[in-house]
This record gives sequence, C-alpha cells and structure tokens, in this order.
Amino acid sequence: MGRKRLRAAQAHLDATMATLAVWFMDQWAKIERGYRRPLTWVALKLKFAFYPLLACAALGWLSWDWTHGRSLDSAEDSVFDSIVQWRPVEPQPSGRTFVVEIDDCSLEWTRAQGIGGWPWPRTVHADLLDTLDRAGVRAVGVDVMFLDPHKDDPDGDAMLDAVAAGGNGRFMFAASRQAADFDAASPLHAAQIAGAYALDAKAHAPGPPVAVYLPFGASMAKHSAITNVSRGQDGVLRDVPLREVVDDWALPTLPARLVSQLTRQRAASLPDHVRVNWRRNSRMPYISAADLLAGKPVCEAPGSKLPDLRGSVVLVGYTAAGISDTKPTPVNAAMPGVEVWAEATDALLHGGVVWMPPSSFKYLLASLLLILTTYAFWRGEPHEDVDGVFVAVNGLLLTGAVIGLTFFGVFVDIFASIGFVSLCFGVCRMYAAIQRGRAIGNNDFRDEYDPDRYPWLAMVRLRYVKADGLTPFEAVRGKREYRRLLRRQLYAGGDAVMIEGIVERKSWLHEILDDLMLLIWSGADRSSVLEQVKSDLDRLHQSLNQGEHPLDEHGQVMLCISVAEIDDHHDDTTRGERMRLRELLGQDLNATDEFALCADNREALDPAHTLVIDDTSEPDLP
Repeated sequence: MGRKRLRAAQAHLDATMATLAVWFMDQWAKIERGYRRPLTWVALKLKFAFYPLLACAALGWLSWDWTHGRSLDSAEDSVFDSIVQWRPVEPQPSGRTFVVEIDDCSLEWTRAQGIGGWPWPRTVHADLLDTLDRAGVRAVGVDVMFLDPHKDDPDGDAMLDAVAAGGNGRFMFAASRQAADFDAASPLHAAQIAGAYALDAKAHAPGPPVAVYLPFGASMAKHSAITNVSRGQDGVLRDVPLREVVDDWALPTLPARLVSQLTRQRAASLPDHVRVNWRRNSRMPYISAADLLAGKPVCEAPGSKLPDLRGSVVLVGYTAAGISDTKPTPVNAAMPGVEVWAEATDALLHGGVVWMPPSSFKYLLASLLLILTTYAFWRGEPHEDVDGVFVAVNGLLLTGAVIGLTFFGVFVDIFASIGFVSLCFGVCRMYAAIQRGRAIGNNDFRDEYDPDRYPWLAMVRLRYVKADGLTPFEAVRGKREYRRLLRRQLYAGGDAVMIEGIVERKSWLHEILDDLMLLIWSGADRSSVLEQVKSDLDRLHQSLNQGEHPLDEHGQVMLCISVAEIDDHHDDTTRGERMRLRELLGQDLNATDEFALCADNREALDPAHTLVIDDTSEPDLP
C-alpha cells in the first residue's frame, strides 16, 4: 500500500513538473524573443563591422587603463597569491640565511638570568652580535631600532656601538624613514644617510632634506639601512622595496645594503623592489636568540643541536608577542618583519627572486589576444573551432604560468589579460550566436515562416567537389574556406535560411555527408523567389573567388534547385503544407541533376526546377 502511494505521489510530481516546464519555457521564450529580435536588427545593420568596432573599443579601454588606474595590475596580485598557495611544489630556502628571533622564550630566559625582560640592555645585543661574529657569519642585519641612548646604561651603549665599529660594515642596523611631511624640518639631508646614492647625474650633495630616524651611535648610523616597507593596494606585502626614493636620491633598504656589502654590487644596480617567491610550508630556518646567548639549546627540544652558522647571513628581529613587527604576505597574514627581510636577502643572494615582465606586457598580450579573437570572428570561423582554439590557448598559457612560478621562479601575469579577453570573447560569441540564429531560421531571431504570405519555397542543395590533383591538406583547406565564406555571407544577412550541415560535425556519417548544405528561400511567387536565389548565388560565387584561395583553383560547388508552391490556399489546415514541404525537401536531397556555381547562375531561373505536387491522393498523415 505504501509503495502504491509513493508511486502515485511520484507520478503526480512528474506531471506537475512537466506542466511547470511547459509554462516556464513558454514564458522564457517570450523573454528571449523580446531581446534577441532587437539584437538581430542591430546585427543586420552592423554585420561583421561589429568585430572591428569591438576591438577598437576594447583597445581604447586598455590604453586608457594603462594611463590611469591600471586595473589589470590589481588583478595580477590576487592571482599571484592563489598560485603560491595552491601550487603542489614550492622552492626551498637556501639554508644559508637564518632568522635569529627575539621570541617569548628568549625574553623568559633573560628574566631567569636576572637580566630582565624587554627591552634588553644594550650589552645583551652586543653579546648576541659578538656570538654571531664568533660563529663565523658573513653579515648580520639587525631589525631592531636603537633610536636613543640609554641614560642608565652608557657603557652598554658604548659597547654596542663599538661592536658595530668592529664589524666594519658586516653588521647593519635598522633606520626608519619618516613621513615626507617632516622632511622640510629635518636637519638631515639625503647624502648624509648611509649608503644613499644619486639617481640622476645632475643631483648634487647634500641633497634634499629627509626625515630619517637613525641609530643613536655614530658607527651604527654609519652602517644602517632603511627598514620601511610598502604594501599593495589591498594591504598585502608582495614586493619588498630595495630603496626609498627622495627626489633624485635613493636610500637603500636592509637587504640592498647587505647584498651590496657581501657581493660588492652597487646598490644603484639593484631594482626598485623584488618579488619574493614566497613559501607557505618551507619557512626560513629560525634560531632563538636565547640559544645563541646561552651557547646551547634552551628554547629547542632537549638533545637538539645548534646549526652551523659559518658562512651564513643572519637577520635579527622580534617575534615575541607584544613587540613583534608583523606584515601580511601572500602566505602568512602575520609574517614577522625580520622574516620578510630575510626572505628578500636570501632571494637576492641565492637566485630566489621572482622574475616578472614589465607591466606593459599584460596590456600588450591582452591587445594581441583581443585582435586575434575579433579577427577570427570577423573572418566567420566556425564557432566550434574558435571555442576549441580559445580554450586550448588559454589552457596552455595558464599552465605555463603556473609551471613557470612553481619550478622556474618566473611569473608571467597572463591571468588578468585572459580574463579581459574572455569577456570580449563572450561578447563576440554572443553576437555570432545572434548572426547564426537568424541564418539557420531560429524563430527567436526572426519571424516564423508564414505560408499564407510566402507560399513559394526554393531549396538549393550545395555540394562541394574538390579539384583533381590536390593534396589532402589542400583539399581540406579548400572545403573549409568554402564553408567559411558561405557561412560569412549568410551571417551578414540576406533572405536565405540555411540548414548548416545535414549531419553534425564529428558524427559517424560526417565523412559522407558533411559536404551537403541546404539553403531555403521563400517568396510570394515563383519568379520572385528564383530571382532571390540567383542574386544570392551570384554573390556567393564572387565571394568564394576572392582572396588567396579562390574556389575555381581548388574545386567547385554543385547546385541542385527545387522550387514549389507550399500553400495553394485549398484548405485551412497545415496538413497539405507539411506534405508538400516534405516532398520538396526529399526532391532536393534525392535529385541527381546538378549544375556548377558560376558568376551568372541564370540556370536557377529555369522553370524545369519547379516541382508540381499532386494533392489529389494525399495520405492523412499528421
């Protein structure tokens, strides 16, 4: 009993869904016709001029965006973040750049030693640098601000500055660039900042005034570097700056100063900034400052060993809660600032910088893809081929971009370009669908056939025959060009309706029947409909024989014409009209009398093509 009720309920639900589907599709058809037919009118006016007009408008927008907001650049950032987070393989750090962190464990250790918590006495910092020096490090960047002398510990201040002097440039200390609003009142000038250099040959010392907080000691100030960073518009740090520009002068940042000291490369030869190949899972090696001060692991697991720092580069900075300086990066919303500097330094020293083409590349790429896309649609290429090529090209570009960043440290930002071109491709595809919808007689795009108004129909069967002596490639190319030009003429307007391909492309019967094309004209009388046929066929022959591959060189098009009166006004039903239409269609597909398409197709006017239909013995078929 329960199953019967379930089946009855299911049957009722199916019936309800069927009724709703019919109602919905009827209403939806009205909506579609409401906007498709006006768009068809526009397409008949513009024809194929729409595609170059779209290209000009899109190129104009790209030019405007290049000189204004550069919105394609902002799209690049989010895509870059996604790739570095999702890629299956990420580069490993060199292992020769370390972060010495002043973490919570280090602060607790100094308290336990009776030294106290934060801030540490300057002697502790001096001891830490001395320990690193004895460990054989090549250079140390100290991302800790020492702005003012300690009034209660002048000996500690002197010791720290003496260590800086003894390092002879191997120890770099943090300096901070202030807001430009404070420059005018600053006693410092650009040339007085350690490592500063002129960007223009006309720039002369001492340079413009600049507000910079320097370390208190003379030796520390002499060996200092800017530690300001600039973030993207979304607040995420992707590109680490290597210099701060003040008019015609540049103030190098901490990584630039370290690299210049280690490699003897002039800071002026480095770029404005570097894009780090950010890592999500394999972070820079960390060492707790307490472990180095104690000479043994006190913050690590028992039994662990301190790493060998000989020949390495070390960045010292805060990570402890409450004093840490964090920055949002693509892989970490709160990355310690010292790790940011370490990543940039390691990238410069060991080839981990992401290479990126100039910003103009994405605009040039978008322009090229846009021109190719609109040109393909303007030529009248079949939408199946255009779709496939577009998807394949985009897939290859996207795959190449992901592989480049994952394995080679190269990020070619083609994603924003592809997104923009895909939008234009969609517009082209929609316009081509409007052209095709009218050409194949879809009643969303044109009025339905009215046999009372246009009782006469002419059907022309077109069959392509390749010329003798062609190679297989030449034969395929000739047939493809014939179908493209035929399609282009019909898409541009005219009275003919085409049945595009009796058998769908890639069907199992495609090889046999793909050369058949059926065109249909309607008219008030036989002579007018045949005049339309002749005029369109003459134009088709002219179109097929233009360009580098004229029809007469690679083949010919054989025609078979049948014309009949579909509605003789003898009854008020469509039964007779359907039967006459079927007979006319069968006659045109089965007839063997053909003639070749030529410049003057007056053969189309021959009355012999008229099919006389006898209605006296029509079977009673639906």
